[in-house]
Amino acid sequence: MIALLLAGAFSLGFTLFLTPVFIRLFKALEWGQFIRDDGPQSHHTKRGTPTMGGIVFILGAVLGYFFGHLVTGERVTVSALLVLLLMVGLGIVGFIDDFTKTRKQRSLGLGGWAKIAGQAVVATVFAVLALSFPDEDGMTPASTAISAVRDIHWLDLAVFGSIGAVIAFAIWVNVIVVSTSNAVNVADGLDGLATGASILSVSAYIFIAFWQFNQACGSEALDPGNAYRCYEVRDSLDLAIVAAAIAAGLIGFLWWNTSPAQIFMGDTGSLAIGGALAALAILTRTELLLVLIGGLFLIVTGSVIVQRAYFKITKGKRIFLMSPLHHHFELKGWAEVTVVVRFWLIGGFFVAVGVGLFYLEWVSQ
Repeated sequence: MIALLLAGAFSLGFTLFLTPVFIRLFKALEWGQFIRDDGPQSHHTKRGTPTMGGIVFILGAVLGYFFGHLVTGERVTVSALLVLLLMVGLGIVGFIDDFTKTRKQRSLGLGGWAKIAGQAVVATVFAVLALSFPDEDGMTPASTAISAVRDIHWLDLAVFGSIGAVIAFAIWVNVIVVSTSNAVNVADGLDGLATGASILSVSAYIFIAFWQFNQACGSEALDPGNAYRCYEVRDSLDLAIVAAAIAAGLIGFLWWNTSPAQIFMGDTGSLAIGGALAALAILTRTELLLVLIGGLFLIVTGSVIVQRAYFKITKGKRIFLMSPLHHHFELKGWAEVTVVVRFWLIGGFFVAVGVGLFYLEWVSQ
C-alpha cells in the first residue's frame, strides 16, 4: 500500500512541477501542434502549442512506479513491467507519428496502415510475453481465456492447441490494443478531454486490481467464507500500483493540458494511454469490461464510424456536423469547456457502471 501511495505521489509531482520545463524544451525544439484546416475555426489559435506531451506522463508513470518500489523494497513484477512495456511501446509509435507531423508540418504523420502495423508489432510482443514467465504455481500474467469480470473458462482459446492458442490470443490482444489505443487517440481533440476521461478509466483499475489482491486465491487476507469467489490474477497489487502511477501522472499533466492547453499529449500520449488501459484489462482478466470502463472512447470512435458509413451509403449526407462527436457539439455552439466537462461526466458514468458490475458479480456469487 505504501508503494502505491509513493508511486502515485512521485508521478503526480513529476508531471505537475516538471511539465513547464518540458513545455519550454518542446518550444525550443519547435515541436508545435499542426491544426487541420477543416476543423473548427476556434482551434486555429492552438497552432504551435507544444505537442508530444505524452512523454511527460509516460516518464512520470515509469519513474513513479520504480520510485515506489525502490523506497519500499517491494519486488518488481512481470505483470507491471508488461503494462509499462505496452504503454511505452505504443508511446514510441505515437512519437514517430507526432515527430513526422511536426517535421513535415502537416496534420497527418504516419499513414494509417503504418501506424496500425506499429501497434500490431508492439501488441504481438506483449501477447507472447504475457503468456510467458509462469510463477511457482504455473500462472502466467495473462490467460488464454477471454474474460469479462474474470476468465470465462468456456471461452478458452486453448481449444486451438498450444501453438494455436498463442496465435489466437495474439490476434485477440491485437484487436483490444489497436481498438483501445485508436479510440483514445480519436477522443484527443479538445483541451483536457482525453486526459480527464483517461484518469477516470485508469483509476477504475486501481480499485479493481486492489480488490483482486484482497480477494486473491490463496491470500491470507481472504475470508475463508469467500474462498469460492476468489480471483486468479497474477501480481494484482502491483497492477494497482502501476495504475496509480499512470493515473497520478495524468492528473499532474491535466493541470497544464486543461483549457486553454499549454501542452498537448499528441499521439505519443493517446496511444500510450490506450496501451495502458488495454494491458490493465488483459492482465486483470477484465477484457470485455473495458467496453464500459472506456465507454466514452467507444462512443466517440463510434461516431466517426457511423458518420463515414452514413456518408458513403447516402452519397454525401452527414448525421453529425463533424466527427468525432465532440466537434459536432462545438459546431452547434457549445463552448469547448462545456463539451469537455459533459463528456467527462459521461465517461465517469460508464466507469461507475463498469466498476459497479465488477463488484456486483462478486457479491452475487
